Amino acid sequence: MNYTMPAEWEPHTAVWVAWPSHANLWGEEDLAAVQKEFKSLCEAITYTPAGETPEHLQVLFAEGRGAEARRELAALPATFHDIGFGDIWLRDTAPVFLVSKTGQAAAVFQFNGWGGKYNLPNDDTVGKNIATVSKTRQLEFPFVLEGGSIEVDGEGTCLTTAQCLLNPNRNPGFERFELENKLRHALGVEKVLWLRDGLLNDHTDGHIDTLARFIAPGEVVCMRPNGKDDPNTAVLEEIQKTLAGFTDARGRQLKVHTVPSPGKVTDGERILPASYVNFYIANHSVVVPLYGVPADKLALEALAPLFPGRKVIGVSAQVLLRGGGAFHCITQQQPKQGAPRGK
Repeated sequence: MNYTMPAEWEPHTAVWVAWPSHANLWGEEDLAAVQKEFKSLCEAITYTPAGETPEHLQVLFAEGRGAEARRELAALPATFHDIGFGDIWLRDTAPVFLVSKTGQAAAVFQFNGWGGKYNLPNDDTVGKNIATVSKTRQLEFPFVLEGGSIEVDGEGTCLTTAQCLLNPNRNPGFERFELENKLRHALGVEKVLWLRDGLLNDHTDGHIDTLARFIAPGEVVCMRPNGKDDPNTAVLEEIQKTLAGFTDARGRQLKVHTVPSPGKVTDGERILPASYVNFYIANHSVVVPLYGVPADKLALEALAPLFPGRKVIGVSAQVLLRGGGAFHCITQQQPKQGAPRGK
């Protein structure tokens, strides 16, 4: 159908997010802290240089929480929608927006609660509802796929992981070539590159958006181990080595940049899947999750030169991480139709 998924650095008309409101999932104290981190994320997304237009927020709110969401985000460019959602992880439950020469489409995939781990009300319908509200042509694909499990360069290449896409809790019985064909058809990509495993204790089973991200055609960024007690040392070393051996859909050898990992981050009881590459690339900024550890400053310094046209902004995601993810996990960009490409 000639639809393709643009790279994230290409211009957006909006970003879809959901106002955190489920105290039964977060607890009252953590919910207030998550709302604060969410608001700071939205402020960083809408950062705008003089003379430029801010990225627009499309904000979902749960029943009875619209006034609260409007009040807290009143100073930001936002439109609010009364659409039910299970929790705020819209990267995985919202549609993946595609473009063609003639218009946009919203790709809606099946969602099964990250392999049956978290089946929350409305998570399996939020994608269709967003497609309807956005007045975007809807394309339904009959296989399980979460947006955080795919990463594209906008020029035909897709990165993913075997731990997630080939997991029997997603699409049991599918072979790798079958899933590659499905990704080619759904996302308009030509070549699929497979990493193997993800971070320790990642309930998404190794989503790519915590491991490696395209920052330009032919260029990726991943994390390098940080400290002797980094729980992901072996995985991160393998990822860097594997990426360096890849060529993309245009035949380019991937140029691999690295930033330090946060190292060992815990909630006091368990190791958390903290990642600096779970950033969100907005129109004028790159919002990087911070975890209150020494590597925060080093990661920002390493990422800033990789995005010369944007302001790299660090924002706390310490409480958000307790829910299993960070900023890329709770955002889903909607591309601007017919916009020029730019790093």
